[in-house]
Amino acid sequence: MSADTSAKSAVLHDPAVHGTYVPPLDIALSCARETLAEHASASIYDHDQVLRAAISLDIRLRQLVGALDEANGEVSGA
Repeated sequence: MSADTSAKSAVLHDPAVHGTYVPPLDIALSCARETLAEHASASIYDHDQVLRAAISLDIRLRQLVGALDEANGEVSGA
């Protein structure tokens, strides 16, 4: 029996697949705060909760960095 290992080598963020949407700074900041509050009570012993928090926070951090870059007139690499 062979296992499908394609998911094991997938990257967390691929702009070609996931896009590069950057919200305005005020929205990005609000969403980041909401996501932090949403996952603040995640149990470090629950793999599913930790994984969901990590992915959600990665997305929000990329959006926040992109919004900050745009606000400063820089090209975002997030």
